[in-house]
Amino acid sequence: MQNNGENTADSIDGLLTAREAAKILTISPRHLWDLTDRGELPAIKIGRSVRYARADIDAFIAKSRTGRN
Repeated sequence: MQNNGENTADSIDGLLTAREAAKILTISPRHLWDLTDRGELPAIKIGRSVRYARADIDAFIAKSRTGRN
């Protein structure tokens, strides 16, 4: 398996840190935690770490779109 300079654990599983997820959504990490606490964005807890699935981020973006025809 080739690494190509990527973090294989995150890229294979599609898991993002809170900072990475917030950056994709162009929101603050605090707003991300608020969305998570309200149940609007699922999170995965692994030990003391929290990760976000890229598929969940994409679904949240799709659900949040306005102006659909």
